[in-house]
Amino acid sequence: MANGSRYGTDVPRGANGAHNKFNSKKFEARFAPGFTVNVNAGNKTTSGGGAPSRRGGGHPEALLAPPDFSSPALMRNYCNHLRAAAVAMSIEVAMGAEICKGVLASVPDPEGRLGGSRIRAHKVARKLQRSADALRDAAKNAAAAYATFQQQYEEEINRVRHRARRPQAPRMDWAQQ
Repeated sequence: MANGSRYGTDVPRGANGAHNKFNSKKFEARFAPGFTVNVNAGNKTTSGGGAPSRRGGGHPEALLAPPDFSSPALMRNYCNHLRAAAVAMSIEVAMGAEICKGVLASVPDPEGRLGGSRIRAHKVARKLQRSADALRDAAKNAAAAYATFQQQYEEEINRVRHRARRPQAPRMDWAQQ
């Protein structure tokens, strides 16, 4: 087989017969992480009159249901879904930043500086890591928003809380015989 052809003919490598300078062994190093990430977005339904599910309501491009704050339960569901989405995205972006840093560190520095490729990769990945940190902060703020809601509207919530409790089961009256 001449010139790397798998059919035994002498076919030059590269686009349109031109030899590509990146075909050399020097640039064949690839980074492949030793782990995989699987995200299952199962059926996202809520129980008991909460916010509509992601599949049923809202815009198809949104991660959250449309904001409807007409009850404390809807407020809680919105904040919980926002927090969960932000945590999941924060983890994904942080992993992406690490993978990006590893991939870009393998690209040689054009000026040949010692450690230059790692420095450039770190500068790029740092921006992604800041995005992951911002998403983590968004998750914290979503949880804090519901806690603040409970503090600020405690009186109104307690006023109707007795109506929201389940009625007690009838008790046995042993005095009546």
